[in-house]
Amino acid sequence: MAAVAMSAGMALKSSFCGAAVQQSGATAVAAKPQRVAMFAVRAGGYDEELVKTAKTIASPGRGILAIDESNATCGKRLASIGLENNEVNRQAYRQLLCTTPGLGEYISGAIMFEETLYQSTSDGKLMVDCLKEGGILPGIKVDKGLVPLPGSNDESWCQGLDGLASRTAAYYKQGARFAKWRTVVSIPNGPSDLAITEAAWGLARYAAICQDTGLVPIVEPEVLLDGSHGIDRTLEVAEKVWSKVFYFLAENNVMFEGILLKPSMVTPGAECPERATPEQVAEYTLRMLKRRVPPAVPGIMFLSGGQSEVEATLNLNAMNQSPNPWHVSFSYARALQNSVLKTWKGQPENLEAAKKALLVRAKANSLAQLGKYSAEGEAKEAKEGMFVKGYTY
Repeated sequence: MAAVAMSAGMALKSSFCGAAVQQSGATAVAAKPQRVAMFAVRAGGYDEELVKTAKTIASPGRGILAIDESNATCGKRLASIGLENNEVNRQAYRQLLCTTPGLGEYISGAIMFEETLYQSTSDGKLMVDCLKEGGILPGIKVDKGLVPLPGSNDESWCQGLDGLASRTAAYYKQGARFAKWRTVVSIPNGPSDLAITEAAWGLARYAAICQDTGLVPIVEPEVLLDGSHGIDRTLEVAEKVWSKVFYFLAENNVMFEGILLKPSMVTPGAECPERATPEQVAEYTLRMLKRRVPPAVPGIMFLSGGQSEVEATLNLNAMNQSPNPWHVSFSYARALQNSVLKTWKGQPENLEAAKKALLVRAKANSLAQLGKYSAEGEAKEAKEGMFVKGYTY
């Protein structure tokens, strides 16, 4: 075997030497240079598990609950109901979400912040174990947030690649089986080619590192709702972004069967006077996906991006009125939690009612994933928009 490898290595070396010479008596004949195709090979240590995890998350009638807000953003949520931002209150709220009985019927995965991944409930059980017992796979937010991108048009880039391999290996050991990395693209700010390239390359490197350490990467380049542009402009930008993302995913040898996507829906800007119906959002969004996303990708888990709870569910339902090449579902934070927070209010006596509110929203989106949702009977509060200009978390 060693001799074969040595011979192959020598052959490769000689094939690139334009000055190679064959001696025949006194006559020297210049050898014709040979071209050798070079192929990248993946190690593939976690391939089967990655595919299984992705398929489990992208299972019929189920989606993702995003509870990965940073401590600062979670504090804003708690402040909205008059609670102080401290670990005890964050623990109480996330315990409410992770221990809701029957949630696994509608939720296949939950994205956690690092604090929650290592956190226990008030009675000493790990949050991770609570999710697993409910049939929900634990996930983890791994990026380190947005910072200004020098040389751009007041745009951002996402940091966090340094040390990512060791962090994801530790998260896997703690029980996480998928990961999330959120970067953003702003239409009012261009978007510049520099910002799009930076976003796509960062996502690709993150995805490759995650797969190498056993985590299914959620690929999320969020096209922000900010702006007064129309839906056609959103479509144009989304297509450009996803084209670049998949180019770099391929360049980094990312296995498409072992990833999930978390795109924005193609909608008009939040300040555009012309609003789109769910049918229009579905038409434009699916057009973009069919032009840019390979069918090998198992799941498209949409973010809500500040839409109202009902609006996000209606749009998802419209996209599932006919078969798609992928599992088209949800990965919502505010669009699953807003009613829960308002019901809970931090009061122990409201705990069970808050859990029921979570199940109501989760079931509604489960039905939307199956194309069977109706907004009839929805509460007025669920129809209130949650867009925040320049939203960060």
